[in-house]
Amino acid sequence: MTPRAMRRAYLREAAVILALARLAVHILPANRVFAWADWPLRRVRRFETDQAEWVAWAVDHAATLPGMKALCLPRALAAHAMLRRRGIASRLCLGVANNDGELAAHAWIEVGEKTLVGGGEAVAFQRLATFGGRGATTGLP
Repeated sequence: MTPRAMRRAYLREAAVILALARLAVHILPANRVFAWADWPLRRVRRFETDQAEWVAWAVDHAATLPGMKALCLPRALAAHAMLRRRGIASRLCLGVANNDGELAAHAWIEVGEKTLVGGGEAVAFQRLATFGGRGATTGLP
């Protein structure tokens, strides 16, 4: 497959999955969405890092398409779904921060030690929960 065809395929997949993730966030209860995010992988491919980068690129670009306006949680869910389809273990992380007395929340995706989607803002947030990878964990006592 040529690089141009690959970009189109990834972008098409990301746009569809991102739309489904936005719909899931609005329709389904949070416990159902996060229970899905914590399902174990069926198969694991350990050395597919180039595909992980393609997924991150596709989700970031699809989120900026006209009419999409995807926030961090649908982006993270879409990237998590695309990575799972490829057998790449990822963690969906949720964090909170105090911004001038206002509570702010953020979601991002980690593969190994690298943050793929939503990583720019993630450093300002205290991790509250992690889904995927080795199972759900929370940062609560």
